[in-house]
Amino acid sequence: HLKIYNGIPQEEQAMLLLTLLLSGVHTFPANVSSPSATSNPSLLALTAIDCPPCQPELCPLTPLCPAGWVLGRCGCCQECGNVEGQPCDLDPRGAFYGRCGRHLRCQLDPADLLHGNIPEPRCVCESQQVVCGSDGVTYENICRMEERTQHSVTVTSSGPCEAAPQIKLPPQNLVSVTGKDIIFHCEVFAFPMVTIEWWKDDHAESLPGDDPHISVQCRGGPMHYELSSWLQIETLRKHDTGIYHCVASNKFGRVMASANLTVVDEGKLGISSRFLSAGLF
Repeated sequence: HLKIYNGIPQEEQAMLLLTLLLSGVHTFPANVSSPSATSNPSLLALTAIDCPPCQPELCPLTPLCPAGWVLGRCGCCQECGNVEGQPCDLDPRGAFYGRCGRHLRCQLDPADLLHGNIPEPRCVCESQQVVCGSDGVTYENICRMEERTQHSVTVTSSGPCEAAPQIKLPPQNLVSVTGKDIIFHCEVFAFPMVTIEWWKDDHAESLPGDDPHISVQCRGGPMHYELSSWLQIETLRKHDTGIYHCVASNKFGRVMASANLTVVDEGKLGISSRFLSAGLF
């Protein structure tokens, strides 16, 4: 089986050569007479395959595979395909890492070259589109869905499922001293998008209200279909102690995550405020 790799910079050819050797492929420079090939030689990959006659009745039983079945290098027996992120053989007849499963392709990551690493081919999902499964769960892509559900779920639509919000990163309990500043952080995933509000257990309205010491900020991210929000309290006072709630809502539902804030006098806490400023408490 013959493969030609054209247009690869000479610095990258050495890395690709090592990758192909690790994949069980024997490579050597091509002697091509064209001017472009003379200035930048191609690489020919030649794989010798010694396959016996195909006898399907002798093939081993194949278990349920997260990425589905693929034909082995001889094109006779089925085997489990590699899942997304696993190493793979660039040459489809290679037998070192194996072949990628359904909806996946084997490719080198250019980022490895940029960081000075030897590139290693890995399985990448052909579609990076978020999908909604028939189980009502949102998946990163169709490959992740089939891997996690053992092919028991089908795609109902592209994009995330319409559902109530999910709090991916809830606010954390904090202890601080009077006069310091603190920030609560909350990350929410939802489709359709949500509104995020902050409440305090003893307040009748959402924050910040008319308190000049409190501010609330929101922005999209860090991932698609996510929203991040921060509640900042400046120059803490003793009466800021209490339970604070991150509340996210859309037309499908409302969820809440809570965190406790304890504010004490610096002298009573028994530790220096510089440790609090460093985020140790």
